[in-house]
Amino acid sequence: MRTLARRSRGAGPLALVAALLGLLLLLAPAASAAGGLSDASAALKQGKVYVDPAMTSRFSQEQADALTKKIDKADKPIFVAVVPDSPAYAKDTVFKDLRTMVGIDGVYAIWRGNQFLAHADRGALGAGIPERISGAAFRAHNGDIDATLNDFVDQAAPQTKGTGVNHSTSIAWVVIPVVLVALAGAGVFFLFRRAKKRKEEKARAELEQLRRVVDEDITAFGEELDRLDFNPGAPGVDDAQRTDYAHALDSYEKSKRLMDEAKRPEDVKQVTEAIEDGRFALATLSARREQRPLPDRRPPCFMDPRHGPSVKDVEWSPAGGAPRTVPVCQADADRLAAGLDPAVRTVDTDQGPQPYWNAGPAYAPWAGGYFGGFGGGGLLPGLLVGTMLGSMMSSPAYAAAPMTDGGHHGYQDQNEGGDYTGGDFNGGDFGGFGGGGDFGGGGDFGGGGDFGGGDW
Repeated sequence: MRTLARRSRGAGPLALVAALLGLLLLLAPAASAAGGLSDASAALKQGKVYVDPAMTSRFSQEQADALTKKIDKADKPIFVAVVPDSPAYAKDTVFKDLRTMVGIDGVYAIWRGNQFLAHADRGALGAGIPERISGAAFRAHNGDIDATLNDFVDQAAPQTKGTGVNHSTSIAWVVIPVVLVALAGAGVFFLFRRAKKRKEEKARAELEQLRRVVDEDITAFGEELDRLDFNPGAPGVDDAQRTDYAHALDSYEKSKRLMDEAKRPEDVKQVTEAIEDGRFALATLSARREQRPLPDRRPPCFMDPRHGPSVKDVEWSPAGGAPRTVPVCQADADRLAAGLDPAVRTVDTDQGPQPYWNAGPAYAPWAGGYFGGFGGGGLLPGLLVGTMLGSMMSSPAYAAAPMTDGGHHGYQDQNEGGDYTGGDFNGGDFGGFGGGGDFGGGGDFGGGGDFGGGDW
């Protein structure tokens, strides 16, 4: 019984492979007397010379089989098709269409009606070589398809790089790896999709967490505007004051609009940038109205950006942290000078209210919008060293990410052929001409296969 069980378990993977092989055979395109690009690409994928049924009177199946054996013996990625002058094989796109459907780097030679031309991927044969060889073979044999194609293969094979489609002696060595790769790809796809879904769910949760905090910031900014008691038309109000006031109002409206449009946590950075910019406009307006010197552009108060622009730098250390110099507003500077705690901004977390710098990485965009434009984006990690948010911002990933400079300067500014490439190959490298293989361009036979004397 144990032996039987072991055999049954061992037969499982083989049965799976057999089932997949059967499915592949069922899905494989069946031969059709109608011909067309599908039949042609299916034959070329198997390493066979393809002859459209309409051309068998000029190039027999026996001749095609003999040419196939010659290409197999050369073991080179050379693909040959003999097709009629028909809309089924559009003159302008037949090369690109077949190359895309076959999906293998190599040399593609097509006899179409009374024309013959070849193109190649650059990794299989150098630029211009397939065109020159096909032109010489065509002119040498006066319309004899069999002689022309054999002459072409004889000349092209020694120069072509890569191995033929039937390089392996057993189809299993080709099909089984393809099946395994397909299975692995499917697994990676599902894992990627699941990881992407989790990432999107996390981003939505973080955005909602930030939205509550940013809405509080926008509301506080709007209340400052309401308390301003500024009338742009009042006597003594000049254009500079009106400009500052308009700037503050525009920043307020911009912050509301950007928050409404936010789709990711990263979008919050633009919102807090707008709020910081508007608060500085209010500080400038206040100085003009009170006829004080205009303030320098400084970061917001580190303790709580809602306090507005900072007025000085003071030494301070968070609970359990090392001392560092931080920008603060006048009210917090006075509190610290009196030995009191500053008015720190706290936010709700799973562990209860915490200072924003200990609330997790979700607050990086929020803080980055307030402080990221100062000191070339390097100010904030220095302020937050030793905190949860600072640890995240000092990581290589954060350091590598560029921080948008809001313009707040002045503060601390002082192949080889035969590869399976599918339809994503570089068409510009296939034959070196636009259109992907146009019989009417570069190699236009126009009157019996004239390559223009073969001069390329």
